[in-house]
Parts: sequence; C-alpha cells; structure tokens
Amino acid sequence: MHEDHGPVRYGPPAPDPGLPVLPELAAVLAAAADRTRPEPPGGGRTLREAACAYWARRGLHGGPENIVAAPGDQPLLLALIAAHGGDVLMPRPCPATWMPQARLLGRPAYQVPTPAECGGVPDPYALLETVRRVRAEGGRPKLLVLSVADDPTATVAPPELVREACEAAVGEGMHIISDETWRDTVHRPRDTVLLSPAEMRPDDVTVISDLCGAFTPAAWPVAVARFPQTARGAVRRARTLDILTALGALVAGPLAPAAAHALGEPEAVRERIRQAAGLQAQVAAAAHRAVLSSGALARPPQAGRHLYADLGPLRSRLAELDVTDSMELEDYLTDRLGAPTPGGHRFGDELGALRVRLGTGPLLGATPEEQRESLTAAEPLELPHVERALDLFAAAFGELR
Repeated sequence: MHEDHGPVRYGPPAPDPGLPVLPELAAVLAAAADRTRPEPPGGGRTLREAACAYWARRGLHGGPENIVAAPGDQPLLLALIAAHGGDVLMPRPCPATWMPQARLLGRPAYQVPTPAECGGVPDPYALLETVRRVRAEGGRPKLLVLSVADDPTATVAPPELVREACEAAVGEGMHIISDETWRDTVHRPRDTVLLSPAEMRPDDVTVISDLCGAFTPAAWPVAVARFPQTARGAVRRARTLDILTALGALVAGPLAPAAAHALGEPEAVRERIRQAAGLQAQVAAAAHRAVLSSGALARPPQAGRHLYADLGPLRSRLAELDVTDSMELEDYLTDRLGAPTPGGHRFGDELGALRVRLGTGPLLGATPEEQRESLTAAEPLELPHVERALDLFAAAFGELR
C-alpha cells in the first residue's frame, strides 16, 4: 500500500549492494562509538583532508578549505541548489532524488533528453535548445546537474559527450554540479574511460560524491562536495555551509573516522571495491539478458549495482495483468521476486513511461555467508543461491512476454 507523501515525491534509497559491511570499516566505526558530538558543519578537518586526498588521486587537486561534508547526498544537493540562483537543468532520466530537491526549494527545474548511447549527461544540442526556450519564457537557467557514471541508467558517458555538454553549459553561463557517486563502481575499469567535468572545467564544476556508492553501507550517510578553487567557489561553499548548519545536517561523530578511513583507500577497501565491481558486472549482465529476453528495453549496465529497464514495449501485456503505471509495475515485480529492491523503483511517470531501476544486489544472496561466498567465488553465477535468484528474476520477466 503506497502512502500519500504530498506534492514532493520522495526518492528511493541507493540500491542494496547485497554485500556485508567490510570488517575493517566496522572496526573503525566501533572504535569511535563513544564519540558523543557530531562533526562541525561541513565536516571536521580529518574527513575533509581525506576527501582532498581521494580527489587528488583522481587528478582533482585542492585543499580542505574547498571541501564540505554532509550526512548523505540529498541534504548536500539541496544545500548546493539553494546556494545557487536561477533555474536548474538536469538530464532525463535522472535520479529520483534530484527533481524533489528543486521542487522543495520552489526552484524551476527542466529535464533535458540524453543521447541514445547513455544517460546522465544531456545531449548538447538539446541542452542549448532547452536553454533558449527557458530564456524565451522568462526563465534564468543557471545550474546544470549531471552524472557521468549515472543513476538510474547505470551507464558511463563517453568523454567526448561530457566535453561537448560542459562546453555548451559553461558557454551559456551555467555552473555544473557533477554527481560522481558511482565513478568507483565501473564494472570494467580497463575498458571504460570516465572523464570528470571538473578535469576539463575546474573553475565551473562542483563535484559531489555519496560514499554509499562504493565505500560505505547506505545506512552510514556521508557525502562530500569539492568546490572550485575560485573566489566564487568560496562564496558558494560558505552559502552551502550556512544552509547545512540551518538544517542541522551534520555528519555523525562515529561515522566520520570510518568515512575518512574509507576515503584513504587502504588495501582492504580497494580490494573490496574491485571485487564488488567485478561481481556486479557479472550479475548485472545476466539480469540485463533476462530483461531483454522479455522484450523490454535496457542499456547494457556499465556501473553501479542496478540496471534501468523500459517496459513500454510490453504495455499491452502489462495491461492484461492490470499493470498500468510504474508504481503498479514495482508492486508486480516485488510480488514476483519476493523482495522490494530487485523490483525497482518508478521513474518517468511524468512521461507516461513504464520504467524501473532494478537493483541487482539482492541477487547475490540472502545471508551474509552467501554474500561473502558470492564475493570471493571464481564463478559466482554458478553458485546455487545466485543461480536460484537469477532464475527467479528471469521467470518474473518471462511472464511478461
């Protein structure tokens, strides 16, 4: 039964990774359990320095005075949008948490179509046309939010598209917020080139990352933002801190050492990220084949722990099953799969679409022992519990043919 949450639609949580907490991180958290005070607004120096080092290893240099930490990406994005003036543009489709942030602030927000090959980054020509139309209607497009490693589509935008979209946005006087939560979950890092917009336009891009993408469980809410090293970036950072302070959006004291440790990327953390990405690549590919075999559409997943399915081609069959919108589709799949996360969450209702984000984490096992076995197995798809889960997934979509 769905509750009425008012005019602002709430966003779904990050997909369940289907993996137990890394023992090394649990030990760091436990050692800090007696901390009774939260971090100061924007995060303490240790956490911010760890975020600096993390980004420096990826070619984005700066000091802790350019970093802000918050308890999750939703309050952080809300503060960032509030700290910028003007209208907001974002790709279509986009994470279900983005549009509610702008709506909550009463800020006009417009979605720009993405190209056929990926999501997360708007088509440059469509972006310019949208800017022209918004201005003609009296709007002030000032902010573009995008994600190179995308949620919900699980795709990675090619560098040339990122470059063209960023040049178009900056040329029109827009600032860019690049959500790079999923950049460390790329399934095949040797075959995939990921370009951060901040690498090409360092003075025009604010980068954010939610640690629940690759480093920490979703129940440990920590996200960080890196601001440009400019006078304007310092002003926006100060505004963001003011808003986070007013919201009481402070990182929990015991979580900060664990987050800083994870951002330091010791060997155990790096190995877990590598193993998880390789495992999710295999499971997501198998789930993708099952979705395609039903006649639905889905881009091949390249990052994250989910895939994005468009069941529009099956609309007539779904109508026979009394499934007419994405909310009912979510309920239908949840009932067939026995767990809410693999059933996905609704996207694109405003377009009359039948789209869901399908989490693949629960396909890795129901118990911590099964999950650990999935992580270390040479052939995880041949494990009995993974095989059963994938069979159930395929059967649920097979009913829709």
